[in-house]
Amino acid sequence: MRSSRSRAAGGVSFCRMRQKQNPPPTRSKSTVRKKPAKGSASRRAAAAVRAPEIFALLHRAYPDAHCALDFQNPFQLLVATILSAQCTDKRVNMVTPALFRRYATPEAMSGAKPEELEEMIKSTGFFRNKTRSLLGMSAAIAKEYGGVVPSEMEQLVKLPGVGRKTANVILGNAFNRNEGVVVDTHVTRVSQRLALTKNSDAVKIEQDLMPLFPREEWTLLAHLLIEHGRQICVARNPKCDQCPLSDLCPSSRV
Repeated sequence: MRSSRSRAAGGVSFCRMRQKQNPPPTRSKSTVRKKPAKGSASRRAAAAVRAPEIFALLHRAYPDAHCALDFQNPFQLLVATILSAQCTDKRVNMVTPALFRRYATPEAMSGAKPEELEEMIKSTGFFRNKTRSLLGMSAAIAKEYGGVVPSEMEQLVKLPGVGRKTANVILGNAFNRNEGVVVDTHVTRVSQRLALTKNSDAVKIEQDLMPLFPREEWTLLAHLLIEHGRQICVARNPKCDQCPLSDLCPSSRV
């Protein structure tokens, strides 16, 4: 996602207590816990060893990697990120200039007529759901935060239409706060191929990635992985022969 040059800028642990019984109950196969796969610790250790070089090589390959959504302030980025769901950043950037001219503030957008807002964002897809999210989000910001986009994860994820991924985008790119790693389809695909994670759930992938990289790199890491996923590590027929990570990638076809 690309910021304008004048920018203002995803496991709950628990313990289970067994009650002593004599004789112990027979457990069905479905209730028997699976033991961790052998080698999982070694895989994590190997990923930790490779992570710094992966980051360095990606940074060298994509020195200008940054948010591809155009925005001037946190509110604009929040609107654009909501619109970007199941839509390309390029399309969002075509829609937002007129949208921001008409609804420049949360207060203005919260008062928009649903049918008019739907028409303006129709080309981004899922426009009815997105309209409900934009109206609810902007009304909440106007009423609960005085028109100012909150800069805390706990507050952001309570806004309509805002989940952890969106909140990470806002915190990292509008407030320069590294609270987590944005995990989209590109980050999922590239991190799996690089054996940085074996998970497919975005929250679990984020939890796998964060310990591998310094906190100050989390926002940029997402941009680098996204850029690499767009240019080289594409979904079909990845360009492994052109990949700067081919020597580090277990999935390389080179």
